[in-house]
Amino acid sequence: MSGTQAPKTNDDASLIACIRAGDQSAMADLYDRYSGVVYGVALRVLASTTAAEDVVQEVFLQLWRNPRAFDADRGRLAPWLAVIARNRAIDLLRKRPMEDDIDEMPISTGVNLEDEASQRLAVEKVRGVLGQLPQDQRKALEMAFFEGMTHTEIAGKTGEPLGTVKTRIRTGLLALRKAFA
Repeated sequence: MSGTQAPKTNDDASLIACIRAGDQSAMADLYDRYSGVVYGVALRVLASTTAAEDVVQEVFLQLWRNPRAFDADRGRLAPWLAVIARNRAIDLLRKRPMEDDIDEMPISTGVNLEDEASQRLAVEKVRGVLGQLPQDQRKALEMAFFEGMTHTEIAGKTGEPLGTVKTRIRTGLLALRKAFA
């Protein structure tokens, strides 16, 4: 029976080696093992199940087409896939049109919302706090959390110093935290 059995693909290195050899079942095993991680990261960034599913498909298709992109000497597979998923999700966010109306923006409060009424109250509370922030603080928060921009990207786009951008975001977050304390 030696030589007729498929190699065991228990660890990531074996799976990647099999994928590099074109083994579709190894790709299916890898997908089963890590699709939840990739989906979770994408969903957290995008807040859209459909868009997150698209990211999952893109990430695994990219891995199938170019399995040599993963280098086990540089790190583990799960975090690598999570970073790829996060980057893809942020790219999707950047492609979305800018939303100028704060009333139309989805907001995650981190509060356990048990019913529609408490959810509506929490969203109104966040919008109220955001609406009371100075325009510069509010815009920095929107760019960071709704558009997925880094502090450096925000500084570049607004022309403000990096320290100023960081201070505005931190001050805005403290105001939100205080409102929910």
